[in-house]
Amino acid sequence: MSNISEEIFSRFEQVGIIPVVVLNDAKDALPLGKALMEGGLPAAEVTFRTEAAEESIRIMSENFPDMLVGAGTVLTKEQVDRAVNAGAKFIVSPGFDPEIVKYCLSKDIPVCPGTQTASEMIAAMNLGLTKVKFFPAENAGGLKMIKAIGAALTALKFMPTGGISADNVREYLKSDKIFCCGGSWMVKGDMIKAGDFELIKSKVAEAAAIVKEIRG
Repeated sequence: MSNISEEIFSRFEQVGIIPVVVLNDAKDALPLGKALMEGGLPAAEVTFRTEAAEESIRIMSENFPDMLVGAGTVLTKEQVDRAVNAGAKFIVSPGFDPEIVKYCLSKDIPVCPGTQTASEMIAAMNLGLTKVKFFPAENAGGLKMIKAIGAALTALKFMPTGGISADNVREYLKSDKIFCCGGSWMVKGDMIKAGDFELIKSKVAEAAAIVKEIRG
């Protein structure tokens, strides 16, 4: 893994919980970024499935240079290019596409592909990855599944995403197989739509406190 990827993923570990954000209007990017920074989770995986995603990444990256801003739900090489040009520092995909992974690696772009099976995880390892997303985490067997597969694939660490909540995130973070978790409970779409950024900030602060409690 490149030095850039090592640096980015070590920051993932420090943040502990990466907010997974869906933005339908780029005007929300600035107040949301402020709420994430002030709440104590200076990171955002902006899902690339909305028209506003690209501009939202640009706004967050330019206004919060210390924030770890990346693109999620990336499905094509063209989306990789658009996201990175907008300022994305990392790429996350819902599934394992070796072509996307190879493309990112060739350009020294940190990438965390979605995996669910041992075969996908081994394929990721064979491309040199040591960090993968486990998605959808709860539906795919959750922490028990991660521990079972992780016992065999000792070099791999996971970012479980999907079904992670304030109720179960502690158990995930306690495992040495987890380098961070992805979650959206503190940045739900209805909160963003309502412009309730104070509520988001308080939910983010609660999540940051859980990370501090578990990891110090």
